[in-house]
Amino acid sequence: DFAMARHSAGPAPMAPEEFREHLALSVAALNAAVEGLDPSRMRLHLCWSNTESPHYFDIELREILDVVLRAAPAGLVIEASNPRHAHEWKVFEEVELPEDKYVVAGVIDTTTNFVEHPELVAQRLMNYTRLLGAERVLGGTDCGFGTFADRIRVAPRVVWEKLRSLVQGAELASRGH
Repeated sequence: DFAMARHSAGPAPMAPEEFREHLALSVAALNAAVEGLDPSRMRLHLCWSNTESPHYFDIELREILDVVLRAAPAGLVIEASNPRHAHEWKVFEEVELPEDKYVVAGVIDTTTNFVEHPELVAQRLMNYTRLLGAERVLGGTDCGFGTFADRIRVAPRVVWEKLRSLVQGAELASRGH
């Protein structure tokens, strides 16, 4: 919950600079905890929470990406379909992804029963691949479909259709469609 911690750690969201300091400490703690493990076998989920809320207090990816990129895991899982963050692929026009890192773009929303069209999935993936290269981008979901044990947000049969759309969209993107 690296990104979400800005507003979940207290009664009011931390100021951006205060949060960057908190995040740097969290990255250092994570790196100490995974020292000696192979970074290529780890992913860091950068989560703003998949709660159905306004999210207008979310910190922008561009404000924290430099700190997040210091984390040991090679994979960075980014919410790329969340309506508040779907545009943030553009940050990679300005920030160079280190050679030993890759992005898992969350191109499927886990909070709605709408099934994304494969063409939309392909478009979302291609936004990243144009900037980072196809070999450094994987498709995924924004968060998990079962992040809260006490509630089912997306009907199980719809989850399978969303995942089918993810596969079809990835195939389209790999063909440059």
